[in-house]
Amino acid sequence: MKSIWIVDDDHSIRFVLEKALSREGLPVRSFSNARDLLAALDEDSPQVLVSDIRMPGGSGLDLLAKVKAKLPGLPVIIMTAYSDLDSAVSAFQGGAFEYLPKPFDLSRAVELIRRAQEESLREAVAEEAAAQVPEMLGQAPAMQDVFRAIGRLSQSHVTVLITGESGSGKELVARALHKHSPRAEGPFVAINTAAIPKDLLESELFGHERGAFTGAQATRRGRFEQADGGTLFLDEIGDMPLDLQTRLLRVLSDGQFYRVGGHSPLRSNVRVIAATHQNLEDRVRQGAFREDLFHRLNVIRLRLPALRERREDIPVLARYFLQRSATELGVEPKRLSEAALARLVGFDFPGNVRQLENVCHWLSVMAPTQVVEPKDLPQELMQAGSTLLTAAAGTAVPAALGEAAVAPLPALATGPDAWVAEMAREARRLLANGEPEVWDALTRRFEASLILTALDVTRGRRIEAAQKLGIGRNTITRKIQELGLDA
Repeated sequence: MKSIWIVDDDHSIRFVLEKALSREGLPVRSFSNARDLLAALDEDSPQVLVSDIRMPGGSGLDLLAKVKAKLPGLPVIIMTAYSDLDSAVSAFQGGAFEYLPKPFDLSRAVELIRRAQEESLREAVAEEAAAQVPEMLGQAPAMQDVFRAIGRLSQSHVTVLITGESGSGKELVARALHKHSPRAEGPFVAINTAAIPKDLLESELFGHERGAFTGAQATRRGRFEQADGGTLFLDEIGDMPLDLQTRLLRVLSDGQFYRVGGHSPLRSNVRVIAATHQNLEDRVRQGAFREDLFHRLNVIRLRLPALRERREDIPVLARYFLQRSATELGVEPKRLSEAALARLVGFDFPGNVRQLENVCHWLSVMAPTQVVEPKDLPQELMQAGSTLLTAAAGTAVPAALGEAAVAPLPALATGPDAWVAEMAREARRLLANGEPEVWDALTRRFEASLILTALDVTRGRRIEAAQKLGIGRNTITRKIQELGLDA
């Protein structure tokens, strides 16, 4: 285990912190000035750095800048007298994890260092994962099913229909299917059929000859020709006009098509992957989608789960998006406090993964400090969210993680025991549907919602959350790990 490094010119401060941390079983290394600490960085590195803000021979803010240049992910706690509070706040601009006002309560100081240590461990894991970021992220059972399907289809040329809500990542799945197929060396061509006006869509798909219509000053190859030997991804296929559906069906049937204004048939060796957020069966019944085309596309169907159906993936996705936004902006990645992460996990994300990505980009630009707290989140996350249980006081409790974290429960019952009735109704629904391991599933959701709410109330302070819940510190730590709340 790496050491906690303390730098302060005051011997008594160093002595007190060393003893307190040693009693907690944490290795400590102390320095009386910034110069010696910087020299030690050439040979070793700490897990957490605790630095005074005013020291002879160099300030804590200068040291912070130099340390962050070498170790950008290292949590740094700045110790400061109350008169230096403005300087400490400005330290956040340099990436400080937190500040510790002097004189400090020793138990609070140890708790803060513990939090920084946990953050350091999470950052180390995150950096290792970021070094080998897969093309798609997700540990939830529903996403694992998708990954297995992609693997099974890796040697196939079969047509695939991807369904799922907007923003759930359908194009990513299509690209993965192409990348892991025998056509991987060929082109991947994507077109959103809902984003192109009807009058232009036919030309976009099949191309046109010179003079075929006003403005057609040269022959143009369509997407089918461009994708020859590879994969053509037709996004939002449910919005395709009926007359073009007929032409698409003909291409899928015999592989031949004509450019707009053309008289010679063309052939293209293309694998078609289609996607839609709509229910195509309903569109067929409404007469808005050809049934024969539906059956032609619906050879293999992959359903992508909504983000609210795989809440356990939100922490790793959020960390990935924050890292990517920081790289794009050329800044240090923001970090989410446990309370802020609890808010994210409890939000339904109607815009799915795309909305979470936008939120993370917004935080990278707008969050005032490196550690994002609930108050720093966008208003839509503060004003809305999903509820698992309705408490007696009417407070919304974030939906929990776990394999059974599916839809939020409607809040119909009222009164002090309303949440009991709601949980019984959810249990009845799961039992009636033949869901496996109902006891474990509901227990996980109940425990996770209690812990997330307690962390929200205590602004991420685990020891205080455990005390409020009436459980031990080791118990809450173990439960957080078991439930995947610290991912």
